[in-house]
Amino acid sequence: MRRRHLLLLVLSAASGRQAAPAEALTGTLELEDGRSVLKTSGGGAIRLEGDAATRAVLADVRLHGRRLEVLGKLLAPDRFEVGPIHLKSMFVLEGSRRLLISYWCDVCAIRTYAPGKCQCCQEETALELRPADRQ
Repeated sequence: MRRRHLLLLVLSAASGRQAAPAEALTGTLELEDGRSVLKTSGGGAIRLEGDAATRAVLADVRLHGRRLEVLGKLLAPDRFEVGPIHLKSMFVLEGSRRLLISYWCDVCAIRTYAPGKCQCCQEETALELRPADRQ
């Protein structure tokens, strides 16, 4: 009986906990001293961090110099943690369009969300920006 009460207490506490909403940050993606940074309109440089797949996207030279929107959390005034890759937290901004960053293999018709070789044929995947509402 005590275990059941303890389990209910833990579950109710966990269900009441809500994830903090992601913060959005926009700027131009650049490489500075080997690290990915977002140059903001105010002239500041904010270092971007994230999981391994997110870091691979941020290191993709095809995205350097482009305007990005990243979702995540500000760790310090000069550090931002981009949300995990599975939450689709990175977008290219082109005019009024918000484009999801993805990678496509024409040979196998496989889509991934991090750059690299196709899991099937081992050919390099192509950067493909898709309207965010299409995902």
